[in-house]
Amino acid sequence: MQPHRTTDETRPVVEPPGRLKYGIQLPVQSQSTIYAEPWEADAGPADLVGIARAAESAGFDYVAGCDHVAVPRRLAPAMSTVWYDPVATLAFLAGVTERVRLLSHVAVIGLRHPLLTAKQYATLDHLSGGRLVLGVGAGHVREEFEVLGVDFEHRGAVLDESIDALRAALGPDEFPEHHGKLYDFEGLGQRPRPAQERVPVWVGGSSPAAVRRAALKADGWLPQGDPRDRLPAQMDRIRRLREEAGVEGPFVMGAITEPLYVGTPDWDVGRRTLTGSPAALAESLRAYPAMGVDQIQVRFRCRSRTELTDQMAAFGAEVAPHL
Repeated sequence: MQPHRTTDETRPVVEPPGRLKYGIQLPVQSQSTIYAEPWEADAGPADLVGIARAAESAGFDYVAGCDHVAVPRRLAPAMSTVWYDPVATLAFLAGVTERVRLLSHVAVIGLRHPLLTAKQYATLDHLSGGRLVLGVGAGHVREEFEVLGVDFEHRGAVLDESIDALRAALGPDEFPEHHGKLYDFEGLGQRPRPAQERVPVWVGGSSPAAVRRAALKADGWLPQGDPRDRLPAQMDRIRRLREEAGVEGPFVMGAITEPLYVGTPDWDVGRRTLTGSPAALAESLRAYPAMGVDQIQVRFRCRSRTELTDQMAAFGAEVAPHL
């Protein structure tokens, strides 16, 4: 990532070269039963503020929020219906933090016209002093698309053009221009402009189409569910596609780690959770930069907000320096 500006007189923040960055998808704001902890059901805005501030203090590169407009009844038992709006949530947290970046992981941008998306996220980037990372994805809930009048079957093509349109709409021009099959606009001004000269766009997903989209249209890749042994081949494909297409410029390779617990838990954290001393966790996690990963998204098993923020602090102070 490029150095970014803060709300404190837009002072640049320079990251040490070569450091493995780490971020976190915020709890509370999305409560799928796949990953939500029981305590999140009764949590709210104050918990989000405390966690975002803890992330900033612990050196996390970003905090992330998800995107679902409406969850159909058939999926609600697994997904729940608790999905905070990412723009509202990240803007709220921008006002109580100064340095941590704000990632949509991921925004289903095909559900909305690119000019509407650009207005929301350009304002967020402007208000936060240039801290936005726009993570985008194709989406998977048919009923969401249908109720909003968007073609679900061709959502990949919708996403492809939406990215192109957003490149224009989030660029430096007050009157952006895009002429495509689905969207056509020019002569319509939008201010404020983003604070960043180029808003980073990361594509989420691990399907062949998502990986290709990330390689050819994005500044980074957010895998979804890839275990460690699958990542090298996926990243090799991204590099090969970019080289064959002549795509140049920085590119951020991401990974989502196994669930973590710093220390030896005295409760059942699940068999997939990595536990142990900070040195042991660091040794395990160093496999990610060794295979070419630039940033990892971590998640901690926890029974309360306090246990979570304690885990985050321990990770930032005792694990991250060894990555």
